[in-house]
Order: sequence, then structure tokens, then C-alpha cells
Amino acid sequence: MIEIGARIDLPHPTDRVWRALTDPALLARWYTEVEPAAGRPGRLLLYTAGLPGFDAAVDAEVTERREPDAIALRCQEAGRRTLLSCAVSPTPEGCRLTVRETLEHGAWPVEQRVRREQFYQQTLTGRLPAILDWLAFQQVDLLRDQGPPTAEMPVVETPGGAASPRRRRRAALVAALGGGVLATGLTAWVLLPPGPDRAAAPQPATVPPVATTAASGTPRATPTARPTPSATRSSARPSRSAPPTPSPTPTPAPATQAPLTARYETVATRIFGYTGEVVVDNAAGAAARDWTVVLTLPSGSTIGDVEGGEWRQDGRSVTITGPAVPAGGSQSVRFDVRDADPFVKAPEACAVADTPCAGL
Repeated sequence: MIEIGARIDLPHPTDRVWRALTDPALLARWYTEVEPAAGRPGRLLLYTAGLPGFDAAVDAEVTERREPDAIALRCQEAGRRTLLSCAVSPTPEGCRLTVRETLEHGAWPVEQRVRREQFYQQTLTGRLPAILDWLAFQQVDLLRDQGPPTAEMPVVETPGGAASPRRRRRAALVAALGGGVLATGLTAWVLLPPGPDRAAAPQPATVPPVATTAASGTPRATPTARPTPSATRSSARPSRSAPPTPSPTPTPAPATQAPLTARYETVATRIFGYTGEVVVDNAAGAAARDWTVVLTLPSGSTIGDVEGGEWRQDGRSVTITGPAVPAGGSQSVRFDVRDADPFVKAPEACAVADTPCAGL
């Protein structure tokens, strides 16, 4: 009998973990989509086809359910029958989740079994903690006057008078959220290294002065030809030859401006946000002074702490401008994005001068 599994200690109560294990909407966010089988009570269809270590969708039957301690499923998948069990036990810091899958009929190729076990480990240590943190933030009670709060933190009185009820509520909420973040350590997202937490207030970057180049400076006036003097009737003797007429200096034709291009990359991620970078490339023979990068963010995303340019956000659209891009050179702009959805790790669109950014 072959058994695979994973175990993790979570700084969350058992009822919250149980909800993440049994709520189909939450399961779809950290594991896979699940729906009840039509006309078959207690039967579920797990859309696992394409996940690491899975051959096809899983037809599962709930064989045990003890809320909020344990749930077990007997699974049929590509000619194999397995028993998948999840056990939740309380600990002083929260609870412990143990997931085991035991092969009852059929066989697992060695590579498939290894990939399947790695997938369980990754989802339990990365995606599941992120969803639990997200639930914890949602469950903070903002209406303290209507009942006992979800999290109670001490409020420090300011000198010169007692804090108002509204200020006291705000301080308690901020302390609760901050304490929760410090306690959990904001578990790293799967295969995504955490980035630095930036300041909430955006600070536009100072644009450095750019030296004026000859190609982009003020054009010099072209000298005009002097008129050719003509002989007068009062001259005693006409000049034998007229002075040569200087030819006007030809105005050079403007060089053809190559279009700007840009490249996007997500350089760091966090549970509720990420750090992105756009590199603007100028292949022309002259510096490009007027350029604009336009980002389209998902609804609810906010940008801040932009380095390398000035920015403005209008709803989902963010406009970024910056110093001149030298001929044959590039200019990079790095920015932080905050989003309540832990799955958002890049803008929806990026363009410079209506040309889409590469890499997105």
C-alpha cells in the first residue's frame, strides 16, 4: 500500500481551516474547482486534470465528515482508487493540518507520485496559508459597538485627553491587523519570493536633469545669402566681374524616429501585491524626450512608490512618464502594486506609445 501526504502547522483556528477545506469557492482558489455530482448526493467532481501528478478529473465520494476535525474522500481517477483524508487538530498556536492519500487499487508511476506529493506540499505551504490570511483580514469585526470584536488589542491614550470612540476603534483595528501579520509572518507565496513592503503614500520620483544634446537642442539659424550688388550708372567704370553669390546652407532633413519599445517583468511578489518593472528602449539615433507608459490594473489595485518616473492613477489606468531615453539606450521604471486578491501578480495590460509591452 502506497501512501503520500503532507503536514503543516497553521496559525489559524480550526473552524477557519475547515471552511477553506470544504467551501467550493475557497477550494477553487487554492486547490482546484469542485462541484457536486448531479443526482448523486455525497459525490463530488474535482477538476484536477492538468495539475501536477494528476491524469484526469477525480470522481470522489465523501466517506467521512466530522466538522471541524476530519473529512475523507474515496477517489476514482484514471483506473486508480485512492482514499484522501484531511485531519485538523488544534495546537497552542492554531491548528495542524495533515493530508494523506493512500492508493487502494491500481498503480502510481514513480515520477507521477513524486510530482503529486510535491503539489500537495506546495499548495499546503503556499496557497492555503495565503487564503487563510485573506479570510482572517475579512473576518476582523469593524462594528465593535454591535458585539464582541474578533480581535481585541490595547489602545494607548494620547496626552491631553481621552481618544474618541472612532479613533479607539481605528487604533484597535490597525493593531489587530498588524499583530496578525507579525504573528503569521505573511507566509511566502508558492515559488514567489516576498518583496519589500512599501509605503502606502506614493512619492513621485525626482526627474534628474538631462543634458541637451546637439540632436535635440535648439536648431541654429541658417544664414541667408547676401544680395548681389548691382552696378550703378554713376560708377566711372563698371566692375569687370560681379562678386560670387554665396549658396544658402541646406537644412538637414530630420532623422527618422524609430518607435519606442518596452519590456515588462514582475520582479518580486507578496501575498497582497507585487513589484513590477517596465524598461523603455530607444533604438533611434536621437534621444526620446516625450514618452508615456500606460498600465491597466485589475479593479481594486493601487500603485505606489514609483522609481524612475512620475505617475498618475485614474481608476484602473496608470500613466507613467520620465526623463529622456538616450539614443540607443533605455530607461527603467519600477513600481509597487497592492491588491487584495492574492492571485494578482501583474497588470492586465502595458503599452508605450500604443505599442504593447513585451513579456506580459
